[in-house]
Amino acid sequence: MRTILSILFAVTFISASYAQKSLSLDKAITIALNRNTILQKSKNNLEVTKSGVKAAIGNFLPLVSAGSNWSWNRSEDAGGTINIGGTVIPIPPSTSEARNYRGNVSARLTLFDGLSNFATLSKSKNDLNAARLDLKRLKQDIVFQTISLYYNVIITKHLLQVRKDDLKWNKRNLEKVTESNKLGSVTLADVYAQQVKTGNSELALIKAQNNFETAKSNLLNYLALNILEDYKFSDELTTEEKATLNERLKIDYDNISQLVSKALNVRTDYQSAQLKLESAANGITIAKAGHFPTLSNSFSYNLRANKLSKFLDSRTYFIGLSLSIPIFSGFRVSNNVQFAEVTAQNKEIELSDLERKIKLNIQKTYLDLRAAEKSLQVNKRNVKAAEETRKIQQERYTLGSGTLLNVLVASSNYTTARTNFITAQFEYIRLSKQLKYYLGVLNYKKYEKD
Repeated sequence: MRTILSILFAVTFISASYAQKSLSLDKAITIALNRNTILQKSKNNLEVTKSGVKAAIGNFLPLVSAGSNWSWNRSEDAGGTINIGGTVIPIPPSTSEARNYRGNVSARLTLFDGLSNFATLSKSKNDLNAARLDLKRLKQDIVFQTISLYYNVIITKHLLQVRKDDLKWNKRNLEKVTESNKLGSVTLADVYAQQVKTGNSELALIKAQNNFETAKSNLLNYLALNILEDYKFSDELTTEEKATLNERLKIDYDNISQLVSKALNVRTDYQSAQLKLESAANGITIAKAGHFPTLSNSFSYNLRANKLSKFLDSRTYFIGLSLSIPIFSGFRVSNNVQFAEVTAQNKEIELSDLERKIKLNIQKTYLDLRAAEKSLQVNKRNVKAAEETRKIQQERYTLGSGTLLNVLVASSNYTTARTNFITAQFEYIRLSKQLKYYLGVLNYKKYEKD
């Protein structure tokens, strides 16, 4: 019976192992770039913006149209009589038919419209380039957001393991204290104190498990994956992450202004904002064009005949110029100009706000990264110190020269030190990525599928 149960357990375990899916950071980013709905909508909207450029080019080309017409009528007269001077003259019945064939080709070309066509073409190109730059920045947003969510999963996973180790240690210590109490070497109060500490450790483990599951759900939901599926996340640091931890900040705070200048040259959202400002200026030109006259010419070629065989015999040619001078439009043009000018002013304000925000984000992230570097060094030493302190206090308590309270405090300090070190590690890595994100150099192309 035990053999059968062992086999069933092994089969179940193997099946569960095969069902579990592996999800690395690179794979998560690739999935995000392919499944993000906002990115998909932006790509679709980009195609619409491209068609806007074609439409703007079409303003320089003539509008050409062609048409044809055919008509037929038949008249039947029953006849009768007519009295002329007392003489009645009979009119015999008669029938007549007529057919008409017509065809025409016409074209119209705008020669001058207050430079609106040139401004429209420039605006559409700026809008297209701005949309492309926004798409690139959106990809960087997705990469950074995925990195943050993924690291949160790894942090909570490590912290979960810390809580498991802490509970395991407390259970072992509870067994030792209980046995020592039976031998009369420690008081019953120590047993109760260790039971409380073990219970608190179990509660902390449950909370850590919940945090881990929540972090996983947040990541899977962002990736548009099923949050109920079981995924395996690698908690081993990659070569790139190890290199990041081993590096020291090589950025001089005095040269942070140079970093800002470089960021303004490569940040696609800043470049997009500049193009949108130019596009708004084009909008002013388009609006002011309503004050100028419009000059256009037209051409038409017409054919007509009563018989199809003579369709090309009768032709009419027409060429004309048309000048339209606006005199009063009920202040509509003035309203359009004012609206366009306000839009341009707002775009200028948005550009200025974005520039200040970029400077602030880079400065703050740099300072946070510098603090995280120091925190990483301190917490690394704290883990070793706390581990040695716990060993010493455990040995003293075993020899009867120490108290259980000191042991529990040392154990709690060791758990806290491990927690702080793990958090400091991934916070330093995340801030390194965040600085690249704010500098506009976070790479997304290597995660895109061809």
